[in-house]
Amino acid sequence: MHPSAPAAAAVRRVFVPLLLCCALLFGTAACGGDSDKDAASPSGTSSAERQKFAKTRFVANAGLAAGATYQWIVKPYRDGRFKSGADGRRFALVKAGLAGAFTYNRLKAALRNAKGDPTLAKAVAPLAAGVEALKDLPSKLRKGDSTEAVVGSFDGAINSVKDAGRSAGAEVKDKVPSAGELAKG
Repeated sequence: MHPSAPAAAAVRRVFVPLLLCCALLFGTAACGGDSDKDAASPSGTSSAERQKFAKTRFVANAGLAAGATYQWIVKPYRDGRFKSGADGRRFALVKAGLAGAFTYNRLKAALRNAKGDPTLAKAVAPLAAGVEALKDLPSKLRKGDSTEAVVGSFDGAINSVKDAGRSAGAEVKDKVPSAGELAKG
């Protein structure tokens, strides 16, 4: 064995990992864009593609809103979990309040998405005031105030959005969000 072999091995043990870390660091920095805006706006898309993406995003957001409404607002209400004295009432109302905020957020996003497609935009335009009326209702759900009216408002808004989507060729199906998605809003 050559006398400098242990020194060369030590240098390799330090140099190779350092080189790999630098390559990974600079490689990922070069792949990323300057902002999230670059990733959110596809370049070179035709008008037809933008409309298709608008419908797809509308369906995704409206589907999440519909799933959250049914799973954590309508279904527990029908099961009697919001009634005074019901087991787990407080927890059910807190989840319903979170679901209400999530639903409002996703419906607002769906209405913004609909603006990218002329047919869909016309179909959902009358729903903007109804969706905006949902803004303060999650806090009522958390408190247990007027639960029947609040549940009816959410259910009605979701059904209106689904009907408007269907009339514009954008069928909305319920997609229940995960608890993590619900908490993020």
